Amino acid sequence: MTITIDKAGRVVIPAAVRDRLGLRAGTPLDVSVDETSVRLTAAVPSPRLVRRRGWLVARPVVAKRDLPKIDVAALIEEERNRWP
Repeated sequence: MTITIDKAGRVVIPAAVRDRLGLRAGTPLDVSVDETSVRLTAAVPSPRLVRRRGWLVARPVVAKRDLPKIDVAALIEEERNRWP
């Protein structure tokens, strides 16, 4: 997938990518740069570790309504179908 930068230096993330990753308007993104690439990563707070029945469990710190709606089974199936 190829996208272009406009005159103002903006890049539009295609709707299919935004939907797959659960990105919405106002989602904060981290930008990292190396010698040959620019990487955008959703800036999400780290989960909180809580002890449940003697086990440490990662719990999200954002409200449940703000979590992205991701179909994990569909993502797994999509990844399996990428390779012949």
